[in-house]
Amino acid sequence: MLYNCWMGLFFVLLAIVGWGIGDFLIQRSARKFGDWEALFFITLFATIVLLPFVFGHFDGLTSGDFALLLGTSFVILVAALFDFDALRVGKISVVEPVYAMEVPITVALSTLLIGEFLTSAQLVLVLIILAGVFLVSNRHFSRLHMRTLERGVIAAIVATVGMGLSNFLYGVSSRAIDPLMINWFASAFMAAATLGYLIYYGRLSLLWRSWSHNKKLIVQVGSADVVAWVAYSSATLYMPIGLATGLTESYVALAALLGLFVNKEKLLWHQHAGLVLTVCAAIGLAFISPP
Repeated sequence: MLYNCWMGLFFVLLAIVGWGIGDFLIQRSARKFGDWEALFFITLFATIVLLPFVFGHFDGLTSGDFALLLGTSFVILVAALFDFDALRVGKISVVEPVYAMEVPITVALSTLLIGEFLTSAQLVLVLIILAGVFLVSNRHFSRLHMRTLERGVIAAIVATVGMGLSNFLYGVSSRAIDPLMINWFASAFMAAATLGYLIYYGRLSLLWRSWSHNKKLIVQVGSADVVAWVAYSSATLYMPIGLATGLTESYVALAALLGLFVNKEKLLWHQHAGLVLTVCAAIGLAFISPP
């Protein structure tokens, strides 16, 4: 039991660092060469790096395994595109707190589908997260409406729903199949899909130019992302999916701080309050999740 706890926390820490730095670098990548190109490079990198670890393991996959892998891959593809678009057009210090809603979404799915439960304290923290996200995503506290939303917030909300479902599916797939297999398969699926899109719209020539001028950035963001997803998937083997999601969600604090201090992003007082509320509630939700 103690071994499982320490292993779970080790993988959680890797995921926090990987996602925190990864989202910061994803924003730079998407702004440099676009959503589809950035996603292609990241997923191609993961496909190549993880292939030696899954090569020869395909024979044992059943039709049910393939259905789970395909479904998970499609969900993460859609979520990732909205995620990249939100980071490209918005402030990372605003977009990241929205992603904290992944926690209640993932915990709710775990509750409904595999029997993990929500306590009254968890429900209170979920409401605090929603209140914090509402504050940080609006520019004007005195007249809140759709037109006062920060840029990228709507895309971030759509991405969050997809990421919450993806977190759950990654956890289920890791337990049913293998953490490395789900990460390789999803990466290969997304790399193929984005490459097909780029070929169809005649943007293939841009890839070589982007690679030539941004090799270091592409390798950095690819490394951070693959470490984060493999670590998260591995963490779900040692602890409940809801708990793993809640603990790793503190990466939003790291990414938001990078946006504030490195990108010099400016927030109003109520947005700072919303950021603090969201991060604290997300971390609190993790620590009171079922052991």
